[in-house]
Amino acid sequence: MSRIAIIGAGVGGLAAAVKLSALGHDVEVFESSAFVGGKCRTEEFNGYRFDVGPSLFTLPAVYRDLFLKSGASLEEELTLIALNPAFEYRFADGTKLNYYGSRGDLMQSITDTFGANAASDWQSLIDRGSEMWRVARGPFIQSPVSSLWSMIRRSGFWRDARIIAPHRTLRGIGRSIVSDPHLHMIIDRYATYTGSDPRKAPAALLTIPYIEHTFGAWHITGGVGTLSEVLAARARALGVRIHLSSDVATIETHDGAVTGIRLSDGTLREANIVISNADATHTFNSLIDAPRESARLAKESASLSGFVLLLGLRGRTPGLGHNTVLFPTDYNAEFDALFGEHPHVIAEPTIYICSPDDPEMRPHADSESWFVLVNTPGTEFIDWEDDVFVDDYKNKIIDQIEARGFQVRERIEVCEVRTPAHLERESRAPGGGIYGKAGNSRTAALSRTKNSTHIKGLYSVGGSVHPGGGLPMVGIGAEIVCKAIGPAN
Repeated sequence: MSRIAIIGAGVGGLAAAVKLSALGHDVEVFESSAFVGGKCRTEEFNGYRFDVGPSLFTLPAVYRDLFLKSGASLEEELTLIALNPAFEYRFADGTKLNYYGSRGDLMQSITDTFGANAASDWQSLIDRGSEMWRVARGPFIQSPVSSLWSMIRRSGFWRDARIIAPHRTLRGIGRSIVSDPHLHMIIDRYATYTGSDPRKAPAALLTIPYIEHTFGAWHITGGVGTLSEVLAARARALGVRIHLSSDVATIETHDGAVTGIRLSDGTLREANIVISNADATHTFNSLIDAPRESARLAKESASLSGFVLLLGLRGRTPGLGHNTVLFPTDYNAEFDALFGEHPHVIAEPTIYICSPDDPEMRPHADSESWFVLVNTPGTEFIDWEDDVFVDDYKNKIIDQIEARGFQVRERIEVCEVRTPAHLERESRAPGGGIYGKAGNSRTAALSRTKNSTHIKGLYSVGGSVHPGGGLPMVGIGAEIVCKAIGPAN
């Protein structure tokens, strides 16, 4: 039995705690804040509940498998609701597209909106994403990152590389398959799922629309943040000790191997395995002396951040679905603003609205809980502590929403603001970056921080390390670490 200390009670840390405890290890989790979940939480204000992190649950099989292998059932802990349509995309020219999960409904929706040729193109895009997922899932996503040379030597590498197209960008491959300019915007948006620029992000991100289309998009009754709560409960049931308000100051080592962690109050907790669920930059810049990894991370750009409004509204909005995306007139201008030489906010950004039709997330039937997200640069570019600027930007976003035909202002009962500065403080994500470092290179998947480190007994999980951000990838990363550690002897 190993004594394992996990830094951070985010989803990655909690998933690893559940699996490792089920494997017979002695596991403790140390969380600096007073709550579990990290970025995956559901907050409540005056009866209105909001997911302040992930607002969509995809690839539930990752967590279904985790619960089964720990002796429980995901469906007994959570109620999953399939979303169909998963999204409504609204374009600046007035065009609307309902994006369905079922293939027949989706193709009919695209045909009705953009024509049969556009539907055929989109089917080709999904097929290419399917092929990418087939060849990448085992050796690249569900396995530890290998050296480029070892990958090249793997049987079938060159065949698989032709499918994954590592020399191409998401935008490049998307526009070679799909011709409709509205659908181009939907493809570009998948880069923002990883905090990246579609003009630089790898073509392999085409696996995202395939995953959504094939495995469905889901809501968790009560909020997606409920996943964090049931993971913590499962971990405790297996004997894991979760220490809240317990800030880790350093990872202790001796002769190239971890020996434990030291808390901010000076307390030393011995462990022969340490798993960091903190942002990789925080781990290797602040918790341990690792100049090689720190220097590598310094060369990479931070992912984009987000400006969030939590709006509790009186009344119901006719025709509003669970997920609505309001695209701007000029999407390129937004990416220039986010990733250009001088990052800044723009007057007409893309606006994402999540309004679950969930009685558990609103105080009464005649009300709505809106999570509104706008992608923004982080704290290194904008002073998000400037209350005047933040209030002005809040009003501009509400103006933009109302300009697209929604009545908001006179209905507001709750209005909470979350800025990149909040995210930086609460999650210690440098700059308020949502996804760690941006995947702004065609080989981004190979350059992410590895789950196993050069320090014996030190591992990393979470959205800032391999295989990437988002609940499915974080769960897969935790599984990679657990396999590397193995069962207790």
